[in-house]
Amino acid sequence: MNTLARQGQRLLQIGVGLLLFASFEGFVIPHFAAPRLGLSAHTLSALQSVLLLALGLAWTRLNLGDVPARMAFWLLVYSTFAILAAYVLGAFWGAGNETISMAAGVARGSQMQEAVIKVAAYSSAPTGILSFALIFWGLGAPNVRGRTSE
Repeated sequence: MNTLARQGQRLLQIGVGLLLFASFEGFVIPHFAAPRLGLSAHTLSALQSVLLLALGLAWTRLNLGDVPARMAFWLLVYSTFAILAAYVLGAFWGAGNETISMAAGVARGSQMQEAVIKVAAYSSAPTGILSFALIFWGLGAPNVRGRTSE
């Protein structure tokens, strides 16, 4: 199995895993220190699962070499879990007002908790953007290597 096919399969698995996470996480929303943030994490994980499922199906259509494909894959996976971790930690700790104030509302944690959430959330943006740029390039590049979607 080539690299793109294997990565596409992994994205499908992660997407289904996130669907399971969203399903089970929904049961504990009322028990979080910040339930509104828990609901946001639930919605975010469901959205991410659909995104990863769609990208997993399209992954073999990318016209990228091994290094850019690996970069796009791992940056996407990191970005997905980094932002989700920020939301879940915020919901669990009752924190996050400094970084994700619209979802966290008045939930404010310790300086350390707020810093962890900030690092996770802010690190997800550039990694996600770079991954999406590589994916965009890989989908738009002419198929000069004879790759097919089979």
